Amino acid sequence: MKHTGAFFSMALLLLLACNKQLNEHPNSVVTPDFFSTAQGFQSGLDAAYGGMRNLWGTENLFTTTCIGTDEFITGNDGTGNNINYYSSGYTPSDGKLSPIWNSCYTFINDCNGLVDYGPKIAGIDAAKVTEMVSEAKFLRANYYFVLVQFWGPVTLNKHFQSTPTTAAQRNPISDVYDFIVQDLTDAIAGLPSSPVQGGVLPGKATAAAARHLLAKVYLTRASSPAAHSDDYQNAFSMASGLINSSAALGLGLLPDFASVYQEGNEGNKEVLWTVQHTAALAYNGSPTQNSSGNDNVLVHMWVPKYETFVPGMQRDILDGRPYIRAVPTRWLTDTVFRERTNDTRYSKTFQTVWYCNNAAGIPKWPNPVPAGVDPSLAGKPKFVLGDTACYMPGVDVPDAKIAATRYLLMPPRKYNIQMGPYMKKYVDTRRPDMNAPSIRPVIVWTLSETYLIAAEAAMNLGNLPAAVGYINTVRERAAYPTGNVAAMDITAADVTPDFILDERSRELCGQMVRWWDLVRTHQLLVRVKAHNSDGRFNIVPKDTLRPIPTSQIQAVTSGPAYGPMSDPLWN
Repeated sequence: MKHTGAFFSMALLLLLACNKQLNEHPNSVVTPDFFSTAQGFQSGLDAAYGGMRNLWGTENLFTTTCIGTDEFITGNDGTGNNINYYSSGYTPSDGKLSPIWNSCYTFINDCNGLVDYGPKIAGIDAAKVTEMVSEAKFLRANYYFVLVQFWGPVTLNKHFQSTPTTAAQRNPISDVYDFIVQDLTDAIAGLPSSPVQGGVLPGKATAAAARHLLAKVYLTRASSPAAHSDDYQNAFSMASGLINSSAALGLGLLPDFASVYQEGNEGNKEVLWTVQHTAALAYNGSPTQNSSGNDNVLVHMWVPKYETFVPGMQRDILDGRPYIRAVPTRWLTDTVFRERTNDTRYSKTFQTVWYCNNAAGIPKWPNPVPAGVDPSLAGKPKFVLGDTACYMPGVDVPDAKIAATRYLLMPPRKYNIQMGPYMKKYVDTRRPDMNAPSIRPVIVWTLSETYLIAAEAAMNLGNLPAAVGYINTVRERAAYPTGNVAAMDITAADVTPDFILDERSRELCGQMVRWWDLVRTHQLLVRVKAHNSDGRFNIVPKDTLRPIPTSQIQAVTSGPAYGPMSDPLWN
């Protein structure tokens, strides 16, 4: 691979953890000597964690996992239009692809150095070294899982490379999955058991997180050409085992779905793993540049242009910077979240109300007033500061009611690429200004997804009663506090692959997993054609893999060209 040597070392030295200081002189190339001291070894591990900020929270991963699916299309400010449309402009040179590829291989090499040289390190307790190497294997498995889900057969680098090479080959996905499984198996044995016990730092790898990921890896491999006959059983055993031990680990579902994503509550007992972000500019990009390589910009991606279309509104930190990169599909809002009497997740996932914050922009009733409005209100303000300025009820209302309502009443038929419900899982009101990226941790995995993994594996094993039990546990929680719990329950007749995919949308909407979910279940083409108004006309079978970045193809100048294997690839 070309992504070693000087390129690797620059990224590594720039991404050392924010709570550590590198006192050594930077080298032009990271060598084995870098890992030979306790300080260098710790710095290398910090960098491996820091590399996750190049994925989770970035516009690149958002674009490649959220839009171009059944959940979201691009909004007015979208820069991933080619990806969403699967158009002729969506090529290996697309700028959203290479940063993901490069970051994964940069920090895989970092992890390789930690794994290779960890047993030789002096100055660190042997038990601590074992734990740190386990962390490196956990992180390496994560990076490879991203690669194999996006690109299928990829180059499998198992050992540290200190010098560049111009030759590379693509390994079968079976080899990549086997390597991931072994890394996670090793990690589980050497990591702290729980993220909420024993003083584990936020964002640190734990056995609970590794068990969740391994269950997901088994589930994903089970539907791939590399499937093992026992993958579904292993996925079920791993997920159900984590669920069964969750109480002893201090883990569990929170009573309220909204609390899981509440700002400042990212370390709650339902969260299995987060990727930490920081306000330190040396590690987290500029606060005024929303597309910096490792900024958490998810706070911006769904914000509609409320200050343009809602009278009585101006930009503020609470409502966010209008930067609407993604708009929910009508299928998501009208079908997946149709039931709102007992299922409270729609209102806890999307902001649908905006409150007046601009006295100068408050509209007045016309003269004459619309039918149904008190004539004495003619020429008077429609509302005051703090009142509702816009409401998206999620159901249709007649035009006469819209005209007679004092605030902007916007049913789904009025949604457009500039105005729609706002994903509020990533709200960050503690930023210094509305243009700044978020410093919130990104929640990657929750225990609720573990339940859905167990349910999907059980379904594929023919164990419908178990699947029903896990799904109902998640759905019953969704009724809190106003819904009828019993009304949320399903039966075995309801358990289908489509139902579980829909349930994953209700629970995990906008959490950077949807494209992978659709590919894993072989539903990407079906669902995009059915529900994505932009991509339905262009998507073809090759789109179930992302195109390998042009920069990688061009970098392989020795040996065989970096191109196709037996599956329908791009190159």
